[in-house]
Amino acid sequence: MNFIEELRWRGMLNDMTPGTEAQLSKEMTAGYIGFDPTAASLHIGNLATIMLLVHFQRAGHKPFALVGGATGMIGDPSGKAAERDFLSEETLRLNQEGIKKQLEKFLTFSDAPNSAEMVNNYDWFKEFSFLGFLREAGKHLTVNYMMAKDSVKKRLETGISFTEFSYQLLQGYDYYWLYKNKGIRLQMGGSDQWGNITTGTELIRRKEERGTEAEDDRAFALTTPLVTKADGTKFGKSESGNVWLDPRLTSPYQFYQFWLNTADNDCPRLIRVFTLLSQEDIVRLEAEHAEAPHLRILQKAIAQEVTTRVHGQEGYELAVKASEVLFGKATIDTLRSIAVDEFDVIFEGVPQTEVSADELAACKDITDLLSVASKGEVYASKGEARRAITQNAVSLNKTKVSDPAASLALEWLQDRYLLVSKGKKNHLLKKV
Repeated sequence: MNFIEELRWRGMLNDMTPGTEAQLSKEMTAGYIGFDPTAASLHIGNLATIMLLVHFQRAGHKPFALVGGATGMIGDPSGKAAERDFLSEETLRLNQEGIKKQLEKFLTFSDAPNSAEMVNNYDWFKEFSFLGFLREAGKHLTVNYMMAKDSVKKRLETGISFTEFSYQLLQGYDYYWLYKNKGIRLQMGGSDQWGNITTGTELIRRKEERGTEAEDDRAFALTTPLVTKADGTKFGKSESGNVWLDPRLTSPYQFYQFWLNTADNDCPRLIRVFTLLSQEDIVRLEAEHAEAPHLRILQKAIAQEVTTRVHGQEGYELAVKASEVLFGKATIDTLRSIAVDEFDVIFEGVPQTEVSADELAACKDITDLLSVASKGEVYASKGEARRAITQNAVSLNKTKVSDPAASLALEWLQDRYLLVSKGKKNHLLKKV
C-alpha cells in the first residue's frame, strides 16, 4: 500500500514538505503524531489524525504516538481564543493512561519492525533546566520566525502569554529529540498544526547545520485537512458537546447514533476518512445509497465500522439493539433478549419512573398505571391516558393497547421493567 496515494484518494492529504513522498517510497520510515492529554479521553475530533497513523502502519511504516505530558501542562494556542487552565501532573498522567488504551484499539503494538510505540515528552523535559532549554533550542529560532506562525498571529490581538508563545518551540524540540533518539523522520498532524510541525523541521535543520537542499537525513512534515461538515462548520460535536471515545463519557449507543444521524452530504467525506473500507466498496455503497437514501446505507456503514473499532463488536451490537428498541421495529422478543445490565445502557436518557408495589396494587387498570401510579409523569391525568389509548397511540412492551380498562396482567421485563411507548416517545416504568 502506498501511503501518500491512499491519503490522496481518501481526501486526507493537505500539505507535505518537498521530498516526503520520495522518502516514504524509499524505506520504512518512522513518523509520529502528538496528542494533547488535557482530557481523560480522546474524542472523534482526534480520529482523523489517528487514522493517519493507522494508514501509516498499514503501509509498512513505523508509527509513534507522542503524549504531551510536558506540553500538556502549557496548552497549544493553535485555534484557541484564550489561554487554558493548567492541569496537575497527576491528572495528566491519568489522562495519558486512558489515551494509550484507546490508541491500542487502532494501532498494533507488538514485536514487529513497524510496531507502534508510545512516547511521553515529559520523559525528556522533566530534567531540562530553563537555561538549558534556551541554549539547546531557543538560540536557533528567531522571534521574527516564531511570530510569523498563524497560531501566534491570531492571538496577538487578544494577547498571548510567553508560556503559550513558547509552545511551538517545545513542540519543535520534541521533533528534534525524537529525530535524534528514535530515528523519526516525519511528523504528521491536522492542518492547523502545520506551523508547529514545520518549526520542528526548521529546528532540526538549524541544529544539524544542514542546508535546505540537503537530502540525506532530512526531517519531513505532513498534514491532513481538518474535517468539516458540508456547510463548512466544525465536525465532531453533538448537541451535548464532544463525542468521546470513552464509553463512560459517550455510551456506545450515543456514539453509534451520532454517526447514524450524519447528513447525507457529509457521508462521502466521512466514510473515506474514518473507515478502512476500500475505494471499490465505498463507490458501491454510494451507488446503493443514491438509489435508496431513506435506508441510510452510508450512515450505517460508517456507524458500524467506527463503533466496532472503538467499542468492539459487543458494544456495536448493543448500540444496534438499543436503536431498534427506541426507534426501530423491535418486538416483545427483542425486549426479552435484553440482559439486566443492558437496560440502564439502552435506556439512558429515556424518562424513567419508579412504581412501588403499593402504588401498583392500588391500580384498577392500565389507565391508572399510566397516570396515577406513574405520578403523572407518563400521562398527566386519567383522561389524557384514556384518550391516548383509545386513539391507538400507546404501546406497552411494543404491543399496542386499545382498551383503557384493560387488566394489569402485564409482563414486566426482567420482572422489573415496563416500556411505555407514547407514539414515537418512550418512557420506562421500573417496579420497585
